[in-house]
Amino acid sequence: MLEVADVSAGAVCCAPLVTEPLGQTDAEHLAVTLKALADPARLRLLSIVASSEDQEACVCDLIEPVGLSQPTVSHHLKVLTEAGFLSRSKRGTWAYYRLQPAALAGVTEFLAI
Repeated sequence: MLEVADVSAGAVCCAPLVTEPLGQTDAEHLAVTLKALADPARLRLLSIVASSEDQEACVCDLIEPVGLSQPTVSHHLKVLTEAGFLSRSKRGTWAYYRLQPAALAGVTEFLAI
């Protein structure tokens, strides 16, 4: 036999997915974050950095795997950095990008609700 839930008199059958709606500032921040991820080249770059030793990669090592020009790769890396997914450090003439796991955790947390 199936159990019947009493939904009369305002009884709630399920817990709400969120406790409150997103505020304007949070929604704008999340939109920028999700837009940064909404590009196949950026997702590939992020996955390459994430799977690299110490979750860090030189821009010189990212150009060939994605098959894009250096300026295009640099643009995509800038977008990912501004969205908080990567941090950038300069060593000599090359830029190195390191994964920022907290940014991924924030998106994961939102999508899990």
